[in-house]
Amino acid sequence: MNRFGIQRPLSKKKCFLILSLLPLYFIVVGLFMQPVDQIFHGIVEIIREPDFLITDYFVIGGVGAAFINAGVLTLICIGIMYALDMNFDGHTVTSTCLMFGFSLFGKNLLNIWMILVGVFLYARYHKTTVKRYLYVGFYGTSLSPIVSQVMHIVDLPLPLRFLLCAATGIIIGFVLPPLSTHVHFSHKGYSLYNVGFAGGIIATVIVSILKSFGVTIESRLIWFTGQNQTFIILLAILFGAMILYGIITDPMALEDYRSILRSYGLGGTDYYKSEGGAAVMINMGVNGLASMLFVVMVGADLNGPTIGGIFTVVGFSATGKHLRNILPVMAGVLIASEAKSWNITDPSAILALLLSTTLAPIAGEFGIIAGVIAGFLHSSVALNVGIVYGGMNLYNNGFAGGERDENLIDEELLETEIPLDDRIPDAAHEDAENDRPVYDEEGYRHDPGGE
Repeated sequence: MNRFGIQRPLSKKKCFLILSLLPLYFIVVGLFMQPVDQIFHGIVEIIREPDFLITDYFVIGGVGAAFINAGVLTLICIGIMYALDMNFDGHTVTSTCLMFGFSLFGKNLLNIWMILVGVFLYARYHKTTVKRYLYVGFYGTSLSPIVSQVMHIVDLPLPLRFLLCAATGIIIGFVLPPLSTHVHFSHKGYSLYNVGFAGGIIATVIVSILKSFGVTIESRLIWFTGQNQTFIILLAILFGAMILYGIITDPMALEDYRSILRSYGLGGTDYYKSEGGAAVMINMGVNGLASMLFVVMVGADLNGPTIGGIFTVVGFSATGKHLRNILPVMAGVLIASEAKSWNITDPSAILALLLSTTLAPIAGEFGIIAGVIAGFLHSSVALNVGIVYGGMNLYNNGFAGGERDENLIDEELLETEIPLDDRIPDAAHEDAENDRPVYDEEGYRHDPGGE
């Protein structure tokens, strides 16, 4: 019996079809949660509304419209990956979950495309396939609120605003691939949100330029409350199904899952390749349930932003996160809430708790205490760094994590720099035959396009 039991490994087509069940699930849910005519109107409002942090699409367009906006946008992105014949790996899963999650509070059917056009033009300029940079482009749509914001510069004629929107998005997409490559070396893979770090740098520059021309970036908080019970049921069904699927389809899945738990989770890790799809599904389901329960038990709200944060944890469960390395970091943020001047149920704080898991590799390699310290320190940075770019980078914690991680690793945990050719296992059962995971030009160790 092979590692996949009596069945052969799934074809690429079937893998993409299974992945499509995630957005389809929420599209169906959305149709039941809101009348169809209101859904259409809600999606229009989502597209028209400025969407910098924190803008909950559950409030702007309604729960049904938000789910359908996220589901349709995610399906389109899955279709793009399939049409380009991308290899199916852990980063496919991660980028899909992030696209879905952040489409609940920032990305919409209109504001992401110019950024992707910029990535395409970068690939054409360097005479290479767009597949090399597509995932970076998907992650880079974290800056889509900037594109939306340019449309709301009311002092300019509408055609000029459209032109500025297009130019801004294209410039962002063109700059992202090389920048995301190089910022990786500042944190050495100990922060998983590499493009979020790069996005924070770009957002800081663009927002500074806008402010210098008198464009005011106002803070906002649009936050949905009151339906925790409904969302608990919806998420529990989904995450429970993931766990059940993994156990049923592969007799070795639980053993492979234990191997995931023993891994560091450094940036560049791909559990789909090293442990198989069934183990990844179990890891995603377990992490999703744990994150959801964490939010509920501290008394916070389940809504667009927090569900988006949960799906960030779920997505990176294919590329670095597991229960053993995320819980210490989350515990650090929780402890910080008891010692500092904010409450863990505050919107920014609960998002910091979920997204602080970008530092999971620190807990994975250096242990529980290091993870708790990382989470404790990260909370302070994450809750203040957004001031720099006015909430225009949806991956705010990616920027904060990159900054905090660079200092924490270099000064507190490591006595010397680890050379890039240092050899360590990718997973616990391996014997260090492979190079230390590092990012290549596309932001990953392995070329997902297979070029």
